[in-house]
Amino acid sequence: MAVKYEPAKDIQEMLDDVLDAMEWRHLIAPRIICIRSRGAKSRAYARIWAFPKIWQVALDLSAPFYVIEFLSENFDSLSEKEKIKTIIHEILHIPKSFGGGLLSHRQGKINRRTEEELFKEYKKKGGLFG
Repeated sequence: MAVKYEPAKDIQEMLDDVLDAMEWRHLIAPRIICIRSRGAKSRAYARIWAFPKIWQVALDLSAPFYVIEFLSENFDSLSEKEKIKTIIHEILHIPKSFGGGLLSHRQGKINRRTEEELFKEYKKKGGLFG
């Protein structure tokens, strides 16, 4: 079966809430797109995709886009708290430059401890989910 993709408006709302609550001004919310996939064989809950600079230039885009793919079979059954922590995890891969690249787990200090700390901060700041 081929992987199917669809816009994930429900997850997009969660992502927008995280960005609003956390006040991460270096991120351009309309340029981070949430997609739900069905039929992927990965064990991941989500994965982030960057739009390489060469494509940005070729398509005459003024700023990059990022796509976060949420693997329905793994992500949808998570609790709201775990969904928000997964969203935070994927956001952490986006560099402060918002230039189209991605940070590795080491570069961005992307780990469970950081996710947990940021989730607590999100809740303190009045996040709607989790």
